[in-house]
Amino acid sequence: MLIFPGSVALSEFRRNKLLSALQAIVPTITAVQAEYVHFVRNSRELRPDEHAQLQALLTYEEVQGSHAFSGTLLLVTPRKGTISPWSSKASDIAHNCGLTMVERIERGIAYDVQTTAALSEAERLAIAALLHDRMTEMVLTDLQDAVVLFSEAEPAALRYVDISNDPKAALAKANTDWGLALSADEIDYLAENYAELQRNPTDVELMMFAQANSEHCRHKIFNADWIIDGKEQPKSLFAMIRNTHAHAPEGILSAYHDNASVIEGPLATRFLTDVKTGEYHYTNEPVHILMKVETHNHPTAISPSPFAGAVI
Repeated sequence: MLIFPGSVALSEFRRNKLLSALQAIVPTITAVQAEYVHFVRNSRELRPDEHAQLQALLTYEEVQGSHAFSGTLLLVTPRKGTISPWSSKASDIAHNCGLTMVERIERGIAYDVQTTAALSEAERLAIAALLHDRMTEMVLTDLQDAVVLFSEAEPAALRYVDISNDPKAALAKANTDWGLALSADEIDYLAENYAELQRNPTDVELMMFAQANSEHCRHKIFNADWIIDGKEQPKSLFAMIRNTHAHAPEGILSAYHDNASVIEGPLATRFLTDVKTGEYHYTNEPVHILMKVETHNHPTAISPSPFAGAVI
């Protein structure tokens, strides 16, 4: 694995804002720096000219980092076993520039946290929690540890769910064991259809079924029970989203139907065809506004922004 230092990751404004948030957790923190670091897996050793070319590709900001870490290093990278959108794009660019020996490029942010006293393990964990999104990122304490980003596990053997005795019970157990988030009606559907097929379902089929039913958009999670500090909340996440409309329905003609909403629009002149005579004429009528939303909440290699919340 090759390591290429990068540019400063945070503007002065964002760095100062982060420092204030960190000091609220650990008052002994005096300063924080953040710099990009690039990690490269290559199939062979790079020639000097190839190394220089790759270095040039990875120099894309005006302000370069100092690359001197004097405090506690916390390296935030994509989670092990994932490929970030940035990695997909950067690796493609390297290949298109002729650097075919570069198998993959990944990027992390190295935070240098300076304190007046050594950090305890509890303090380090509290700081790490503030610096990363645990759903998509992880925190390392050494640059060399980033080699885990390129680790590849052997494909697991295909697993089957034996539904010969009690299909619903077997599928319910697999649902719990594998975290599929299948609903009761989905389990009924699967039990009925695999009984007709007269065969056992595989783990791949069940996972694909779970994902195909909108889990990639997290709709099930939107409607899940929400328990905070052991107390069940009265509204699900989606119910909370709907709550705004319930309290302020003025001007809304339709909401939350087929991923779309309609709000009142202005009166406007339209040039239309009379369906009876076939003649064109002008008419004044309300022109309401339709908003169609497709939710795609997980980062992908083709998203316009790594954390794009939705495509409208």
